[in-house]
Amino acid sequence: MLTYEQGGNLLRLLTLCAVLAAFAQASAANAQSLMDWIDSSCSDCVERMSTKSGAYILEKGEESLIGRAWLAQHATGSIDVQYFIWSTDNIGILAAQQLLSAADRGVRVRVLVDDFLIDAEDRTLLLLSAHPNAEIRIYNPNITVGMSWWEKISSVFSDFRAINQRMHDKTAIFDGVAGITGGRNMADEYFDFDHEYNFRDRDILLLGLVVQQMTENFEEFWESEYAVPVERVLADELEEISSDEVAQRAAELNAYAADPKNFAPTVRDAVAAVSRYFPALLQGMVWDDMEFVSDIPGKNPGDQGLGGGGQSTRALIEALENAEESVLIQSPYLVMPEGGIEFCRSLVERGVRVRISTNSLASTDNIPAFSGYSSQREDLLAAGIELYEFKPRPALREELIDRYPSLADKDPVFALHAKSLVIDDRIIYIGTFNLDPRSANLNTEVGVLAENEELARQLGASIERDIEPENSWRTTADFNPDSEVGRGKRLRAWFNKLLPIEPVL
Repeated sequence: MLTYEQGGNLLRLLTLCAVLAAFAQASAANAQSLMDWIDSSCSDCVERMSTKSGAYILEKGEESLIGRAWLAQHATGSIDVQYFIWSTDNIGILAAQQLLSAADRGVRVRVLVDDFLIDAEDRTLLLLSAHPNAEIRIYNPNITVGMSWWEKISSVFSDFRAINQRMHDKTAIFDGVAGITGGRNMADEYFDFDHEYNFRDRDILLLGLVVQQMTENFEEFWESEYAVPVERVLADELEEISSDEVAQRAAELNAYAADPKNFAPTVRDAVAAVSRYFPALLQGMVWDDMEFVSDIPGKNPGDQGLGGGGQSTRALIEALENAEESVLIQSPYLVMPEGGIEFCRSLVERGVRVRISTNSLASTDNIPAFSGYSSQREDLLAAGIELYEFKPRPALREELIDRYPSLADKDPVFALHAKSLVIDDRIIYIGTFNLDPRSANLNTEVGVLAENEELARQLGASIERDIEPENSWRTTADFNPDSEVGRGKRLRAWFNKLLPIEPVL
């Protein structure tokens, strides 16, 4: 990906999205035509896609939104999406409308969403899933969908681990050909559309063999015992749904998406203009061997209570164990799991420079997680780890948010949400894994692990920019920026330190 100074990020993304859309359409229509089209644009891409994976890092919320919208509009066979959070705000409603429009075209749409933070009404979920080409399944439905107040309380006391075992995965797969994964959930604040609080996040858009791995992982989750059809969860409510209500809800979604104040004309124009730029982009993708790192449904057998680790945890530990010179980590929530500080100390003692970018108290959206971090902060510094805490109004927000001029008068907070890793300037990870006990032991996580110097250069430069003085505070034994917030927020952080909640942070 180009550096900030070089610019052109949006143009490159638009071009790539057109390539992917044409690829998806051709694959559904005629394999030979696809080969002809690929050969006419990139003489060696057909071979690359059969043996390698292509990647493009999505730094901006708007470009990530445009990528998803374009791919959803041009998918011809299937769309499979998996999210931890799907809100009923502007972005969440527009995403639902895009998926229903694809289903209207005959595309098979499958949505798997975790139960914990769904804010859609039960009836709305049933109306969406009633489309003959759409299916919605709820992961581990034990706390929100179809649950009464009494059932929720009973779940907390009867199986504490079960309600804390969540699917934190975030993937979108289009026609089994293009995939997107990373930190972004389906809500306004992950795409720079919130007027008060937005996230500095990161996704990666993928082609080739790694998308096959993503598809296999989705199928494993979709068919698992944890993925329950919404019609089964809401069997009683289903009996009351009529075909007229289904049609009315679809009409409401289409009207909402057509309203310019909900889906800005500039964004529509950008999506529509994609096809004019595609001939030049395939040459610019980074191609290499890549691994889709993922957990099994349920994370682990659960016989170790709130512990137990997982496949993604082991994969990242193994990658870090082999570090020789440097480790650069970005994690919005930093609460070292058991043994984590000692592990990092051992890296430092053998000459590895370890730097971590995380949220400050001023920027964080998760005070309990920050309290866990602040309890460990002195030990982290004593272990030789360099800490950088993100500012709530960093200078780079004007560069990362294309729509910033329209938000400037609201002066929104900009918080870190990207989960990424660079090892020895040659190995990268971009995904959903936070550096905390919850990601290590409870939540299922996904991401892409690759050894490629160009991707490492791009990602490293991005995180390096995030930790510059105008964007982050350098925390030391003599200074931390907690005083930048009011007493109320500091008091809440202090109170959370007293609670025995570290295993679920």
